[in-house]
Order: sequence, then C-alpha cells, then structure tokens
Amino acid sequence: MAAPKGRDLRPVIKLVSTAGTGYTYVTRKNRRNTPDRLVLRKYDPIARCHVEFKESR
Repeated sequence: MAAPKGRDLRPVIKLVSTAGTGYTYVTRKNRRNTPDRLVLRKYDPIARCHVEFKESR
C-alpha cells in the first residue's frame, strides 16, 4: 500500500546551483524533519568548485 503521490512524506526535489550555471541535482527529503527549503553545499562541475545548491519548486 503506497502513500498517495500528492502529499508524499519524502518528495523528490531539485537542487539548483547558485553559481548560475544551470546545473542541478535531484534528491529526496523528509518533509517532517526539514519543512524549510533545503540548501546544500555540493560540487558544480561546470563552475569546477563547491557552491550552494538551493531547493527549487
């Protein structure tokens, strides 16, 4: 019995680079533990350095 797709507890989110390169990562997050928008510091291969990636909707 799967949860309904409309309000999933662990939705798939897209992380977009703040360096302006357009590079994205796709991940999942737990809505109950992190209700705010996710910000992670990850590697951007186009900019060739670690930058902040912010959750887009």
